[in-house]
Amino acid sequence: MKKVFKLQDLDCANCAAKIESAVSKIDGVEFASVSFMTSKMTVKADDDRFESIMDEIQRICRKIEPDCVIVR
Repeated sequence: MKKVFKLQDLDCANCAAKIESAVSKIDGVEFASVSFMTSKMTVKADDDRFESIMDEIQRICRKIEPDCVIVR
């Protein structure tokens, strides 16, 4: 499954790169891209585990950028 999410309050390009790198390493994620310019994240991951993967992505985002919110 591939989905695009809006990221609210993403403050810097460096944080976007860190989030993209960390999300790409999650087991079950085939592809991840975070664009600071558009404040969007694209994730392609296993259909069966997509919700649990999104929970993990949310934890990563909060750790790297505490104010960032993923709009689902």
